[in-house]
Amino acid sequence: MAGTPVLAMSGISKRFGAVQALSDVSLEVNTGEVVALVGDNGAGKSTLIKVIAGVNPADNGEVRWEGRPVRIDKPSDATGLGIATVYQDLALCDNLDVVANLFLGRELTRVGVLDEIAMERRSRELLTSLSVRLPSVRVPAAGLSGGQRQSVAIARSLLGEPKVVLLDEPTAALGVAQTAEVLDLIERLRGRGLGVLLISHQLADVRAVADRVVVLRLGRNAGVFDPDRTSQEEIVQAITGALDNAVTRRRARVEEGTATAPRSPDEDQPA
Repeated sequence: MAGTPVLAMSGISKRFGAVQALSDVSLEVNTGEVVALVGDNGAGKSTLIKVIAGVNPADNGEVRWEGRPVRIDKPSDATGLGIATVYQDLALCDNLDVVANLFLGRELTRVGVLDEIAMERRSRELLTSLSVRLPSVRVPAAGLSGGQRQSVAIARSLLGEPKVVLLDEPTAALGVAQTAEVLDLIERLRGRGLGVLLISHQLADVRAVADRVVVLRLGRNAGVFDPDRTSQEEIVQAITGALDNAVTRRRARVEEGTATAPRSPDEDQPA
């Protein structure tokens, strides 16, 4: 399986009535890799995430998991493959403590009774392995900072031992210190060999942790970039369509005989 993406999607299309949300979209995520999915509002990022998570199955296209074709028609299909999703709202219960939130819906029991000792021990082990620092695993979620809440939500997604984790705007509305905590946690997920698909509007965060940046624009692929070898301006141009416009203008000048032939956006990327 060396070199085979853990998740590969091609020709993904999704329509909602008269609205074509996705058109022929392709995406790959490898093990131990952070792939950032970026784009303007309405670019199709959330729709693609819901397709992967099985919330809104694709109308057309192929999905391959570890090289074999699969169908993701419902959330349980995604979970069964090893895909975990952490949505922006986190879905934490403020009145429950960290342990109860981590095991919500998958509580451990012993002789028909909740095994609080086992769940607390497993919670401490998981949070320690991720270097997540909390005042206590018995503090209610309402008493945690934004960064700590995000860390708990991400940790909860790992209880099912997934291979790919989808993170929807994990640093939105966080302060500088809390954002740094979450970005450190994302790097630790990569260090555990997980594939991470990061959806974010924060290009500084994307450039800090992503191995590749996939741009969507108007429901279509608009480029794949290496953040270490691509300027933020180029990524913004792909998001807004300015990169395509620049190529079109250059081609027009070529036809007029006032410029040399343009390269395609892919050719503009460093080898």
